[in-house]
Amino acid sequence: MNIGIVDVDGHNFPNFALMKISAWHKLQGDNVEIALPMFGNYDRVYQSKIFTFTPDSADFDGKCEVVRGGTGYDIHSRLPECIEQSTAMDYSLYPQHPFSIQFFSRGCIRRCPFCLVHDKEGKIHPVEPVQLNPNGEWIEVLDNNFFANPDWKSAIDYLIKVGQKVNLHGVDIRIMNEEQAYWLNKLRLRRNIHIAWDLPALDLTDKLREVTRYIKPYKIMCYVLVGFNSTIEQDMYRIETLRSFGIKPYVMPYRDFENKRTPSQYEKDLAQYVNKPQIFKTCSFADFMPRKGFKCEAYLHNLR
Repeated sequence: MNIGIVDVDGHNFPNFALMKISAWHKLQGDNVEIALPMFGNYDRVYQSKIFTFTPDSADFDGKCEVVRGGTGYDIHSRLPECIEQSTAMDYSLYPQHPFSIQFFSRGCIRRCPFCLVHDKEGKIHPVEPVQLNPNGEWIEVLDNNFFANPDWKSAIDYLIKVGQKVNLHGVDIRIMNEEQAYWLNKLRLRRNIHIAWDLPALDLTDKLREVTRYIKPYKIMCYVLVGFNSTIEQDMYRIETLRSFGIKPYVMPYRDFENKRTPSQYEKDLAQYVNKPQIFKTCSFADFMPRKGFKCEAYLHNLR
């Protein structure tokens, strides 16, 4: 078979499912390539997208069998079992990315109202690691909640044995303890540890104080969700609390799954202020001027 691959979201980050699909088909003796609408002749084309706001692609409709999958199409879409169980990965689809991607668990222990992970993947459960990139220089670990995995220590042992630098995408500060922090410090971390303070009603101040006794604050970056049931006062409290601990905040305006909500100007201005360290470190939000004639003090006026 001639198989075409379409990463609808683009190639800014490798698509895990497409790499598994491509590797499996190549093991069956099929020809696989990035699909080209004007030049390719395919028996089947796989199209995958993660984000609902990515424009769809219908270039191959009516020309061959088209299989669409990924959260951007259907939250309940699944790979065929034979492909899901395979650990083979085709990194040749993304030669521009010199790293491996890895999961040690899928699912989550949380049911956050703004997140689809539990609905899509269910309760957290360990999974078998996939092949690493033979040309990889580091490993992107994409677990949604790394230490909620009951086999997290085996994952740590694996990463230490491989010896490459690691970028952890999902660490839940609410369950982190001294033992986990100890093993985090044993890893060769490529970037900051990613934590999140998404729910403003949940005050993480005491937990932040505890964790920064074990991990240097400069090693931590905290996502701050704004625009989802939070007030400006709650946003500023979280941001300034993180600043006081020496932890870098990163503001993420809320985007709904149906892509019906547009972030407000305040959310965009706050993200611009916080997410640019040279601005965040040198002025207050009140004094920040994102455009001529407007100072963000106006957003804070009603808090006084």
